[in-house]
Amino acid sequence: MARRTGLREFQISVAERLRTAATRAALSSKLGFQVGADNWFVALHQVSEVIPVAAAVPVPLTHSWFRGVANIRGNLYSMVDLSAFQGGDPTSPGMERRVILVSDRLVAGAGLLVSRMLGLRNPEQFAAAPRPADAHPWVGGVYTDAGGTRWLELDLPALVREPRFLEVGA
Repeated sequence: MARRTGLREFQISVAERLRTAATRAALSSKLGFQVGADNWFVALHQVSEVIPVAAAVPVPLTHSWFRGVANIRGNLYSMVDLSAFQGGDPTSPGMERRVILVSDRLVAGAGLLVSRMLGLRNPEQFAAAPRPADAHPWVGGVYTDAGGTRWLELDLPALVREPRFLEVGA
């Protein structure tokens, strides 16, 4: 009987470690990207996928940061130039540009145009830095890596609740 209890405790322990590892991996997995000169990262669960820049149809009477509407696998997505939306220069044309499609759990049919992808990042290896007083509401946090590079965390739920993000009409 003692052997059975030991095996059961072992199984419970393994199951708990697997759950903890999966949770920890999900929490620490962030997608790094560049917008203008700034490095950003976003939680993977807030993103549905990253695609090459799709051809967008311009929409009249919209803000300059709204690049238009694109057909992606039969679904319409609004394309927002994240740099221009934040008041920076429009994203330059180039081979490295990508579109981050926002998870449908947050908002349906939204894509963010970014300068380039920087791969997966582990924010546990970053040190928290002070958040500037004038930071946009969608800046979830500011961090520095071992090399002293500043990283901003994109809070996509805050971005998609931003009234200006939802009202593209000029």
